[in-house]
Amino acid sequence: MLTDIMLGQYFPGNSFVHKLDPRSKIVLTLVFIGSIFLAADYQGYLLLGLFLCLSTAVSGIPAKIMLRSIKPLWIILLLTAGIHALMTPGTPWLTVGPLSITQEGVRQAVQMSARLVFLILMSSLLTFTTSPIALTDAVERLLAPLKYVKAPVHELAMMMTIALRFVPTLLEEADRIMKAQMARGADFSSGNLLKRGQNMVPLLAPLFISAFRRADDLATAMEARCYRGGEHRTRMKELHFGLRDLVAVLLCAGLLAALGWLKWG
Repeated sequence: MLTDIMLGQYFPGNSFVHKLDPRSKIVLTLVFIGSIFLAADYQGYLLLGLFLCLSTAVSGIPAKIMLRSIKPLWIILLLTAGIHALMTPGTPWLTVGPLSITQEGVRQAVQMSARLVFLILMSSLLTFTTSPIALTDAVERLLAPLKYVKAPVHELAMMMTIALRFVPTLLEEADRIMKAQMARGADFSSGNLLKRGQNMVPLLAPLFISAFRRADDLATAMEARCYRGGEHRTRMKELHFGLRDLVAVLLCAGLLAALGWLKWG
């Protein structure tokens, strides 16, 4: 159930994608997400799909794990597709009572669903192939210009990556609490959505207590090790932009050029 959510999980590896500089991966992921909106027809979406499949194959992450990252969001995908199919005006394709599905609506629904799927899969690939420590360093380096306006860059980067890192841990904890309560007679699967939501309320109190306890333990451990972030912090692994990063940038630039040519060429 809750363990199907793959957000924040990291799978160690030695692939081309794993070895990329985390700064490159973050920037290229953002560029890919932006390029999704350049796709205007099926050729553009096919090109994006091929690029994503190539990236997944090179990373060594099994396709089954990648597809599992979409599973928790299928309701959002169906809802998005349904809204566009029913609300987009155009040539009627199927009419059932007062509801009318148009050809333009179906096309728009497929495009929006594909965009969401590509966005989720590429973001998942980033977290699957980048350790939380590397993400922290990369985000801190990318946000470095904000230091000139006195923004707490290191603290912001650390909070974001720690939050992302603890998503799988909290989901496992929630799953354990849910199973314990189900063994005592609690019912989380019957009734409508409102009833299920009400049944989830007793789950929140022990989950929040566990989250605060973990946060306090982490703060105590960091303080005991004299952790100090910011300017004078040293790193065991320095970030380096290498040849493989240049290859990845060129591939992404080629994708952008191809999408631009398909749209405006």
